[in-house]
Amino acid sequence: MTAYIESRRRVFGVEPTCRALGVATSTHYARTSRKPSARAVRDAQLVAEIHAARTGYRAVYGVRKTWRELRRRGISDAGRERVARLMRAEGLRGVQRGKKRRTTTPDETARDRARDLVLRDFTASRPNQLWVADLTYVRTWQGYSYLAFIVDVYARMLVGWQLATHMRPSLVVDALEMAVGLRQPAAGGLIAHTDRGSQYTSLHYTDRLDQHGIAPSVGSRGDAYDNAMAEAWVATYKTELVQCRLWSFEQLEHETLRWISFYNHERLHEELGDVPPSEYETLHQPQSDHPAHLAEPPVVERAAHVLAKGGEATTPTRNERFAPVEADRPALHEGAPAGLENHYKETDQSSLH
Repeated sequence: MTAYIESRRRVFGVEPTCRALGVATSTHYARTSRKPSARAVRDAQLVAEIHAARTGYRAVYGVRKTWRELRRRGISDAGRERVARLMRAEGLRGVQRGKKRRTTTPDETARDRARDLVLRDFTASRPNQLWVADLTYVRTWQGYSYLAFIVDVYARMLVGWQLATHMRPSLVVDALEMAVGLRQPAAGGLIAHTDRGSQYTSLHYTDRLDQHGIAPSVGSRGDAYDNAMAEAWVATYKTELVQCRLWSFEQLEHETLRWISFYNHERLHEELGDVPPSEYETLHQPQSDHPAHLAEPPVVERAAHVLAKGGEATTPTRNERFAPVEADRPALHEGAPAGLENHYKETDQSSLH
């Protein structure tokens, strides 16, 4: 009411406006001369802090991440609802994801594909245990560009990427070589999961996986959920960075590199407890002194479980949002896993001597 009267004081005057509105003139003058309350003063300070917390790539943050970012900066008197109220008053809102588009098609000519070793269980107990990869396109004013990337499931960290103006298998191989060079995974302990795109079923890509000792894994046909984590990363990348068409491939490459650094080291990740991937990986380094019988099963054993289940066309026994899929136990024959009866018998006989 006070702001309305002040906006019309030069045209009609204060007293006629107050009389028309039924407001006492003394009340209006008392409101205009009154000092702002402590709450109003703090709100003005918090608005400045909110704008500072949403600078750069953080401008896409909504209420929850803005509130979390303020808490990380030591501002503890700003509740979530208070942040939401101030952001509404300032016209600030988080970016929203657009419509999903299909960018890859399965290679129907590739018959000897890898099995699905993941079965939608996107969990890992250590780094370099499970990688997910995908390929997406980005439009620029000078044409289409393509981004191949690899994400480590343990901390959701982007470990390899490559941009190009083509979709040849060398694009995904370059991303793989970057990930191997940066992470140095141990041979035989890593699964690389992808969709059935022709780039990922090519001899060039699969041979490189074999040379590095990485087990390939592909999802079932026509099922985006089998590579859901990679699809979610694509949605995040396009929503937060590629909101409008960039001018050139060089600009896209420059902005992508800056955003990936922000994503790995600064961006708050909800599934990680609202900490950046690099910070999560540093704070939750797995212990190296665990007993051997508690270690994760090697890739060969996980592949054996998948073959026992019937391969890629079977349905997992449990697939809730936060619950991993339970792996089936191997069949037992005379107290030993199927196929290993003679080994166990020979071991028992040798132990008697």
